[in-house]
Amino acid sequence: MKKAIILTSLLMLTTSAMALKPWKKGAFETGRYRNLFVEMGYAPSDVDAKLREVFNDVFHGPNKVYFEVGDTMGYISDIKNHDARTEGMSYGMMIAVQFGEKDIFDRLWRWSKHYMQHKDGSQRGYFAWSCKTDGTHNAEGAASDGELYYITALLFASNRWGNDTGINYKAEAQYILDCIQPRTVEAPSPATMYLIDPETQLITFTPDGFGQRFTDPSYHIPAFYEVWARWADDGRSDYWWQCAVKSREFLHKCINRKTGLNPDMCNYDGTELQFPQRPGMPQRPRRNGGSNFRYDSWRVPMNIALDYEWSCADGKWQRRYGETLQDFFYAQGLDTFVDQYRVDGTLPEGDEILQAGGFRKLRHSIGLVATTAAASLMCGHKKSREFVDALWNARHEPFDDGYFDAYYDGLLRLFAFMHLSGNYRIILPRQ
Repeated sequence: MKKAIILTSLLMLTTSAMALKPWKKGAFETGRYRNLFVEMGYAPSDVDAKLREVFNDVFHGPNKVYFEVGDTMGYISDIKNHDARTEGMSYGMMIAVQFGEKDIFDRLWRWSKHYMQHKDGSQRGYFAWSCKTDGTHNAEGAASDGELYYITALLFASNRWGNDTGINYKAEAQYILDCIQPRTVEAPSPATMYLIDPETQLITFTPDGFGQRFTDPSYHIPAFYEVWARWADDGRSDYWWQCAVKSREFLHKCINRKTGLNPDMCNYDGTELQFPQRPGMPQRPRRNGGSNFRYDSWRVPMNIALDYEWSCADGKWQRRYGETLQDFFYAQGLDTFVDQYRVDGTLPEGDEILQAGGFRKLRHSIGLVATTAAASLMCGHKKSREFVDALWNARHEPFDDGYFDAYYDGLLRLFAFMHLSGNYRIILPRQ
């Protein structure tokens, strides 16, 4: 008995010292997904229980961000900002379809369609990015990542549940696609709104006269375009395949090679945004934080990990990126790195620091702990295990000053647990 215990202990120690070995083929090809927690020695039953616990924190617990309305609708709220956003609504739908939670999915979609989706005008088919929780619009414009997730989640719902259970999911996805990406390219104008910039084939920051001029690296999820190419059936498969390629090429350009950090927003060629300082003066780099690594930026490691996991079409670069990023944060202190940096790795100051929930402060945020852990799917160095352990052991609770983000931190935490447990999957059509 003692010998068995000793051998088991030695095996666990050996396993914990080994580097994780990333796979070289994606799930589109293999249909397989890694459970890094189990690879590292966590018991499968503990992993399943932890995943359900994190899901319940978001949807059912005392700090939940999901709320049902009547018999048929529901919304996800950014509690600290007292609103419902297309970001959170579409994230919630993606999570729901991954977990097979049809009632939650349908409620979120009905609320989105009823309150957020524009029925006519130049924004027909788009969604107002922020609404009060009674459905009143805080803003009329769209944020492009919301549409990106809505379309992909609806296609997965079509694959999972079919289109004859009360909502024709595929028809809804196709309608959005036809509205947001006109098939005839016109000269850019406030009346012509594109989700994807026609010239670069890259996703816009916002599909309007202002935001169409640049992009947000955290909106780039090339594998989502592969989903559209395979199952949207809108006659534009070749175009969506091309968008996936262009998106991967863009990520090479916008990410700092030494730190692995990316800007919050940038030009389509990956360079910093430039704005005139005053009439007649030369343009200079924006120094209010828009070119820094901050809240939106956190999503990039997880998005690239998803593309690696599903497609692996850019695997060599993605593995190098993941390890560079983890090397940077590891050097900052695994338990102390903060949530905003300039892309060269220096700390922002003053107004460069983006405030949240009334606080302008650098923190060790669990949302970034989560996405840097998700990057371990791509990594082969030993320290990637420590990032996964850090997420497993992190507690999602208020900071000493009272700041707490149940919404963004909570959703990113849940996505990371889905990734690392092998439960963020390509949902294939029913046979």
